[in-house]
Amino acid sequence: MSTPAFVRGLELARRFYTEAVGPLLAETVPGIPHSAARIGPGSEVLGYDTPRSADHEWGPRLQLFLRPQDTSRHADRIRHVLAERLPKTFHGYPTHFAPTGETRDIRVMRATDGPVHHRVEITDISSWFTDTLGFDPTATITPAHWLGTPTQRLAEVTAGAVFHDGLHTLTPARATLRWYPHDLWLYVLACQWQHIAHEEAFVGRCGEVGDELGSAVVAARLTHHLMRLCLLMDRHYPPYSKWLGSAFAHTTAGERLTPTLTAALAATDWHERERHLATAYETAAGLHNRLGLTDRIDPTTRPYHSRPFRVLRADRFAQALMARVQDRAIRELPLPEPPDTEPENKRKP
Repeated sequence: MSTPAFVRGLELARRFYTEAVGPLLAETVPGIPHSAARIGPGSEVLGYDTPRSADHEWGPRLQLFLRPQDTSRHADRIRHVLAERLPKTFHGYPTHFAPTGETRDIRVMRATDGPVHHRVEITDISSWFTDTLGFDPTATITPAHWLGTPTQRLAEVTAGAVFHDGLHTLTPARATLRWYPHDLWLYVLACQWQHIAHEEAFVGRCGEVGDELGSAVVAARLTHHLMRLCLLMDRHYPPYSKWLGSAFAHTTAGERLTPTLTAALAATDWHERERHLATAYETAAGLHNRLGLTDRIDPTTRPYHSRPFRVLRADRFAQALMARVQDRAIRELPLPEPPDTEPENKRKP
C-alpha cells in the first residue's frame, strides 16, 4: 500500500465525517439529532501531529454524540452499519484499525477485506465528558473538578474541532471549560509561582557545594515551572511534557525566553545557570505586571536573604494573587508544599 500525502488529522476527520460518516448516519437513522467532533486524546487534537503520528491511534476517526435515549436505541446499529459500509480506505488511509500485537488497546491503520474495526466513537455528551474528565460540564462544576483535572485533559476537550452540533450542547460545554473561573485562575497562577519560590535558591546552593548535577536538575524543574507559568498567564492549558515545548514556543514570552531557558539548561557552571534563570524570572514577572491582576510588583531579582544567590522571591507574586481572590473557599485553599519537604524544625532560609 503506497503512503498517501499527509493530511493533518483534524482535516482528515472533518472530511471523514462530511463525506463518509455523516451520509451513512443520515441513511441509517434519518433525521436523528447528533453532534460530531474530533476532541479528546491525540496529537492531532492539539494540532501537533506529523507523519510520525500515523504509526498508532491516528487516522480517519471522530466522535458521534447522540441523545442518551438514542444512544441506547441506535448506537449498536450505527456501529454495525459503519463497520459494513464505510470505505476500506479514505483519502488513501485505511479506516480499519487493528491491534498492534503489544496490546489490544493500541490500534493502527491496517488494510482489511472484511468489516472495518472503525474508530467512530458513538456515545452521549454527558457520558463522554464524565469518562474523560471525571465530571459532566453540562452540570455544576466545582473547584475540586477544575483542580483535580490535569491540564492536558482540559486542553484535549477544549481543542480539536466540532464539525456539527445538532444537539446544541457540545459547543456550550466546551465553552464552559475553555478557561478557569477568574478566582481559580488566580489560585492556579499563585500555585505556579509558589513552585518557583520553593526552589529558586537551590540552583546556587547546590552549585556552591560542588553539586553541578543537582543544580542542573533544579534548573530543569524551574524551567518546567516557568514554561507552565507562561502558558497559564496566556490562558492556555499546559499540555503534558511531550508537547510542552511546542505549546510554550507560541506563548507571548516564548520567542524571548526560549534562548534564555535553553542557555540555562546548557550551562555547566551554576553561576551562568543562575544568571540565565534570573533573566527568565524577570521576564515572567514583567508579564505578570502587564496582566494587571495585582498591583505592580518589583520584577527585579535580589539576593536570597544574606546568601549570595540571585532569586526573584516568587512567593511575593503568589501572595499578591491570593490577596485578590474573592471566593472564600478558594482563598482558604493551601498553596503547594515544597518538594521533598524537610522536617519543620530543620527548615531555614
